[in-house]
Amino acid sequence: MRWSWKIGRIAGIGIYIHATFLLLILFILFVNWHEGKSLETGVQGIIFVLAIFGCIVLHELGHALAARRYGIQTRAITLLPIGGLSSLERMPDVPIQELWVAIAGPVVNAVIAALIFLGGLAAGLHLHFWTQFRWTGGSFLDNIMVVNVWLLLFNLIPAFPMDGGRMLRALLARRMDYARATLAAARVGQAIAFVFGFVGLFTDPFLVFIALFVWLGAEQEAATVQVHSSLGGIPVQQAMLKEFQTLNPDDPLSAAVDHVLAGWQQDFPVVFGDHVLGVLTRETLVRTLAQGGMTGRVRDAMNREVATVDSHDMLEKALATMRTSGARALPVVHDGQLVGMLTIDHVGEMLMIQSALRQAQWKARLAHRT
Repeated sequence: MRWSWKIGRIAGIGIYIHATFLLLILFILFVNWHEGKSLETGVQGIIFVLAIFGCIVLHELGHALAARRYGIQTRAITLLPIGGLSSLERMPDVPIQELWVAIAGPVVNAVIAALIFLGGLAAGLHLHFWTQFRWTGGSFLDNIMVVNVWLLLFNLIPAFPMDGGRMLRALLARRMDYARATLAAARVGQAIAFVFGFVGLFTDPFLVFIALFVWLGAEQEAATVQVHSSLGGIPVQQAMLKEFQTLNPDDPLSAAVDHVLAGWQQDFPVVFGDHVLGVLTRETLVRTLAQGGMTGRVRDAMNREVATVDSHDMLEKALATMRTSGARALPVVHDGQLVGMLTIDHVGEMLMIQSALRQAQWKARLAHRT
């Protein structure tokens, strides 16, 4: 995710902090200063927030380690002001596996709260639980225990993007296909969002924010699954470009400029024989031209660390590779030879044509019935 910085690595998973998280810390300091509280109170508030996000990291690690059990890797965990985000390679295809991955996070919060409660009892501490919760001040252990119980309950709400929405989908998917289960779970989530928003208008404006968050999460999940259904079973060779220009590493940059101005292509595979050495993108070409004009060679501007996909791979897997690498276009190879180029624009055009054809078939069937 852009504007994120890596702060560590746990269990082989990179932990990142988003720039907006720093704004949250500055906001806490500002509120305490504005209300005339001491700097010490502000620092205590920051420490408390950091402890909360430590619990959120453990929550996300619960998801990541459960997914790893099923052979699904987690690329990163990013801390945002609204919580954590685990970037899984994919969600499990088997409903019971998705159920376990989804429930693993809330289980971590339940364990943390239980350990604090039992530890307090063993140490003879009097934990007041909900009655004396404070965002600043009060018992640190009390507050952390309450937050973990709140995270547990909040994530069990059966609405996307919370874990409860994924649990609901996993349960529904045992009785219906995955796409229908997702749409049904999304509708439940949006109904809950409507209730939150309506109640929030008369009670707490924060509920309106949560309602918007839940509503958009449901919309995004439903759209993602629709794309997943559209791409299912389509090999890369059906979506790739078969006619495209290539460059040699010793070609002058002027040759790349001529190709750009003469046609539609923006990214060019750089080859030596049939071997792909890299890709020259429009962005790196323009940047190199701005720095040194057309005196350079393609090898001076090309990206050498480039991912490739096989023409027999499924399109969904290839698009996941594009997202991971941040590339707009990827060379397509088979048996070590370059056979095509896969671009986001061309995939989008193919999906639009397929959608139009499906609409025409649906209208034809409807006309036939009438």
